[in-house]
Amino acid sequence: MSEEIDQIEQVEDSSENNTTSVKKSSSKKTDIGVLEVFYEKNKKAITYGGGAILAIVALFSFYKFYWLPGQEKEANNEAFYAQTYFEKDSFLVALNGGLTIQTSEGPKTMMGFKDIADSYGSTNTGNLANYYSGICLLRMGKFEEAITSLEEYTIKDEVIAPVALGAIGDANMELNKVDEAVKFYLKAAEQSSNSFTTPIYLKKSAFAYEQKANYTEALAIYERLKNEYPKSTEAREIDKYIARVKTLGNID
Repeated sequence: MSEEIDQIEQVEDSSENNTTSVKKSSSKKTDIGVLEVFYEKNKKAITYGGGAILAIVALFSFYKFYWLPGQEKEANNEAFYAQTYFEKDSFLVALNGGLTIQTSEGPKTMMGFKDIADSYGSTNTGNLANYYSGICLLRMGKFEEAITSLEEYTIKDEVIAPVALGAIGDANMELNKVDEAVKFYLKAAEQSSNSFTTPIYLKKSAFAYEQKANYTEALAIYERLKNEYPKSTEAREIDKYIARVKTLGNID
């Protein structure tokens, strides 16, 4: 009797296993069938969607590996001539171009930094041209325009980025916007902490605070300059500046 019960249990177990296996197999077939039906119904959309993705990938590849490098090379070629005049302090020419120059391909009209920034804005050189445009405008006394151009420069370079921020501070000082000048001088000092640009803009910010008769803040920055950058050019005679603001502010 017990043998019969064992056989029945074995048969039942086998039947359950077979049923489970059939269910799994049936489920897989159903899933595949659903996918096949979905594909048949949406074949065109899937095909067109895949084509669109390929087109986007192809367009991106063309832009990054062919068009953009070509634009960068063109911008570099144009900037060479503008840079030459910038170094001669011919800021109007460097900014606006317009001169006829001789090139290996014959005479052509030189582009200035302003046009380079407009025409090649997607390139690093075009971005850098915003910085040079701003410096040209600053040197020409066009302070509001200088600020606009300098704010267009977005590359986080270790040296140029803080100088660009500092130049915005200079333009604001010329416009007698001392609070704005202080803000940008401090941004410039913190943009890239180093022994070259940071002391320059710390000292400028302290001087700007002096113009506001805020001698406490000026003193704090002069002392920071003395303690953190004692070997910098700006720290020379720093004790004289510290003594001055203590006297003016009646600070012990």
